Amino acid sequence: MMLSILGLGFLMGMRHACEADHAAAVASLATRSGSIAQTVKQGMVWGLGHTLTLLIFSSLVLLLGSIIPERFAAGLELMVGLMLIGLGLDVFRRLLKNRIHFHVHQHPDRPPHFHAHAHTEPTHPDNTSHDHAHGFPYRALLIGLMHGMAGSAALILLTLNATLSMSQAIMYILLFGLGSILGMGLLSVVMAIPFWYSARSLTWLHNGLQACVAVMTTILGIVVAFSSGSALWH
Repeated sequence: MMLSILGLGFLMGMRHACEADHAAAVASLATRSGSIAQTVKQGMVWGLGHTLTLLIFSSLVLLLGSIIPERFAAGLELMVGLMLIGLGLDVFRRLLKNRIHFHVHQHPDRPPHFHAHAHTEPTHPDNTSHDHAHGFPYRALLIGLMHGMAGSAALILLTLNATLSMSQAIMYILLFGLGSILGMGLLSVVMAIPFWYSARSLTWLHNGLQACVAVMTTILGIVVAFSSGSALWH
């Protein structure tokens, strides 16, 4: 029975990672990545941050034997909504900054074709942005920390106090977090493939994908912020 409950926690963690607001946040991070490996790394670090705050919040709830106040939970959801809006607008900002330009291009003895390129500033292999891209993804960690403080995960774990001991509940939380890390890692692979493929040869598709991510992330952020704001102010 106990193993079944812990296994369920792992599976619920994987499912939780695929919720819309989580997927939108990591998709916006994927638009900043230069490879599949970087995207997966960011997704799994998101899961790490999510697990850390989930463990801290849930442990406090279990130790104190109390629940998270409704207005406080709504405030955290509002912050997540605003964060999603910011992530979506940041994708728009980078699209405009790149200033994608299309023109007709022709080689000798070949028919004319459309060519696209971005007017970005040249980068040096040793510059700061390059170092950050291949270093630890702190942005993904911070977004995961924020998501761990809000959402349905904490509400699910509140029910454990009545059925599990403290040590069993902590184990459930850890397995839930491990499931969310693995789930987001797998989801990141799915997200990374079209971005990686389109970035290599299909500029129009690559920028179209980024624009879709920007629109969906911004709209989702507005919806989350509006719904949580309504609960907070009423």
